[in-house]
Amino acid sequence: MLFLPVGEAPHREVEQDPGAEVRAQLCGYAVEGDPRFSVSRAEVERPGASYSVDTLRLLTERAPDDELTLLLGADQASRLPSWHEPEAVLSLARVAVAEREGMERTALVGRLEGLAGGEKVAFFDMPRVDISSSMVRERCASGRPIRYLVPRKVADHVEAMGLYGASTPVSAE
Repeated sequence: MLFLPVGEAPHREVEQDPGAEVRAQLCGYAVEGDPRFSVSRAEVERPGASYSVDTLRLLTERAPDDELTLLLGADQASRLPSWHEPEAVLSLARVAVAEREGMERTALVGRLEGLAGGEKVAFFDMPRVDISSSMVRERCASGRPIRYLVPRKVADHVEAMGLYGASTPVSAE
């Protein structure tokens, strides 16, 4: 599995964003020691807005025989129609979605109707896990712990650097 930290998000701004380099470092900490995971700096190193379609094209160019699957939470998948070239995204990769609170399968399927390839979106059959990057950042900003929500090394670094407004220990046991 390849993790791709965003370089420059085209659709949203994250309050107290530490920047692409720090996001890449946190991803590295998150996958450290697990050979099934790696981090790509493709979006961090590419200038300008980071569009998924451009990254998928790059990955296809580098490994044309690979079958790509883009993993998304339902909150992000529901925004797919507003993405840059959404139908190209759906033609370049299978989209696999994990349900999130407030966005169930039927609602998401309805939002994707009319997009070429939208009918191929797959859903994980698993218990819903309501952990999101937004929730983790909100917990940091309010001084609540993020331990067990992110890998320990990530929580330790967020605390040590005071990222996302963390002003009190975020890795408390």
